[in-house]
Amino acid sequence: MTSISNIPTTRLPGRTLGSTGPQVSAVGLGCMGMSGMYAGADRAESVATIHAALDAGVTLLDTGDFYGMGHNELLINEALRTAPAAARERALVSVKFGALRDPENGWGGLDGRPAAVKNFAAYSLGRLGTDHIDIYRIARIDPDVPIEETVGAIAELIEAGHVRHIGLSEAGARSIRRAASVAPISDLQIEYSLISRGIEDEILPVLRELGIGVTAYGVLSRGLISGHFTAERELSAGDFRAASPRFQGDNLQHNLALVEALRKIAEQKGVSVAQTAIAWVLSRGEDIVPLVGARRRDQLTEALGALDVILDADDLAAIERAVPAGAAAGDRYPAAQMPYLDSES
Repeated sequence: MTSISNIPTTRLPGRTLGSTGPQVSAVGLGCMGMSGMYAGADRAESVATIHAALDAGVTLLDTGDFYGMGHNELLINEALRTAPAAARERALVSVKFGALRDPENGWGGLDGRPAAVKNFAAYSLGRLGTDHIDIYRIARIDPDVPIEETVGAIAELIEAGHVRHIGLSEAGARSIRRAASVAPISDLQIEYSLISRGIEDEILPVLRELGIGVTAYGVLSRGLISGHFTAERELSAGDFRAASPRFQGDNLQHNLALVEALRKIAEQKGVSVAQTAIAWVLSRGEDIVPLVGARRRDQLTEALGALDVILDADDLAAIERAVPAGAAAGDRYPAAQMPYLDSES
């Protein structure tokens, strides 16, 4: 099994986000969990994890302006300011915007109006302490604002030098085509894992037709298929997973049985379950960049070990038998949030 005792220091292989996007490391770091979406995040360890990721050659850091209501962007600012200059210069930051919250962290809908896009960007630039955002995307498509208007506003930010590339998040095939008719789109950020394969039927073919890449989040399904989650684990009220259907009752038992089937394959290869699951996403195409949500250095090291895992045709067939498409029990978000997923409509 790949050691998780020390972080690799060699440069990681790269992948390009679509035909118009930047070259990034083959694995990116999703920073959401460092700012309150899950319980137990530690600021010092979070900064150390970002430093370790940069040192290992990770160049893509993903955040959202609503992660901890600015906390995550300020955290990334601190990590980049205190990182070695060479690592800092290689870093690319992807930012999601548009999600509205109240002081109790309640959901307030979406705002994709052009004026709001530029307002959100101004605050993000200030919190990040940078003069530009590398990839900018609305977190969920605002149903009350044509996607063409939202994307057009980001294009204007590019013209003004404040943004480098336009991304999308959780967009369906029709919205992707509409967005791409306005300006070049680098990538779609969307959940994609062994137990979340909804993009394969319609969305992924459209992305490849249009030359748009994928940044895949939830590759370990928020830890569910990491091999470390157990049915006995108690989740606090502030933990997103406490309300997630896939972590509830019989759904959880069913999904953990899938993990155990995957564990047998991982053990035969001498790697971890998490590494196998990440390697599977990596195997789906050079246009797909997994985002790993490591909050600690040991998690990061395990995740990066997936880059050394080679899955041959027999391995992939065994994984398909163990965890076939559609095998998961439960929706990937609570019922109240599902209508906001344009990708599911």
